[in-house]
Amino acid sequence: MWQAEHVKALLESRLGWQVELLGMTTLGDQILDRSLSKVGGKGLFVKELEVALSEGRADLAVHSLKDVPMDLPEGFALACVLEREDPHDAFVSNDFASLAELPPGAVVGTSSLRRLVLLKALRPDLAIQPLRGNLDTRLRKLDEGQYQAIVLAAAGLKRLGLESRIRHTFAPTDMLPAAGQGALGIEVRADRADLIAALATLAHQPTWLAVTAERTVSRAMGGSCSMPLAAFVTAGSDGALQLDAAWGDPATADASSGVSAVLPAPLVQVRQTAVVRSFAEAEALGDAVAAQLRAGGAVWASNAPAA
Repeated sequence: MWQAEHVKALLESRLGWQVELLGMTTLGDQILDRSLSKVGGKGLFVKELEVALSEGRADLAVHSLKDVPMDLPEGFALACVLEREDPHDAFVSNDFASLAELPPGAVVGTSSLRRLVLLKALRPDLAIQPLRGNLDTRLRKLDEGQYQAIVLAAAGLKRLGLESRIRHTFAPTDMLPAAGQGALGIEVRADRADLIAALATLAHQPTWLAVTAERTVSRAMGGSCSMPLAAFVTAGSDGALQLDAAWGDPATADASSGVSAVLPAPLVQVRQTAVVRSFAEAEALGDAVAAQLRAGGAVWASNAPAA
């Protein structure tokens, strides 16, 4: 709802539109007792909103871009991507200032397989336990003592005025973000040329190019919530984009509980830099990085073990 309110304010202030919010709860919000990898993945946060678009009950839908599949269903289009908020992951704890301070065996909460394998690569001695629910629910579970620490997206905490809960922000070298993390996208019906033209004025092109490269890696790898995959762009001053990606073996996570295996997750990590001035060049960079991942031993999602 914060995201919708944010876009509503932009549409009213910049375009002079009158905007009404249609609040919806998606299936991804409702199913909290199982990991996303077991109940349908990222699309669970999108489907109900697309139905509202197709039925004409809504004109546009606001999404966290990391929850949006790279390939939208036929008849829908991504009209614009807004300027990115902090894309990094945040370490949140009431008793410890950083991941390094946690004692062996400490319980850390996350249901992201990406975060799970990256955490195990950093600290194989920790107990990674599932954590679902909205931001308030996750923080409440931490405060109740169910976890010694949890890992959340910094963007969500900042947007809701909870930046003070962040004890440490992970550098990408330690915890590489998910493709599209921190960015908002606006989806419309593909036949709404009027909306697409108007919303183009709100687009932040550097963010859109960066997340296109990241999301292309995900698409090329068959990316879903059942595959631990990170992809993150860093922009250089010369117009070049540096794209880092990391892939973890899904077999290192227990499918039923989300608890990580004892051994550290084997990671395949690659980096490539290219000048990117168009979506085609962004996609080419993403495809090249995905090819490097596969060459390094990463397995396309459809061939990977179930997770």
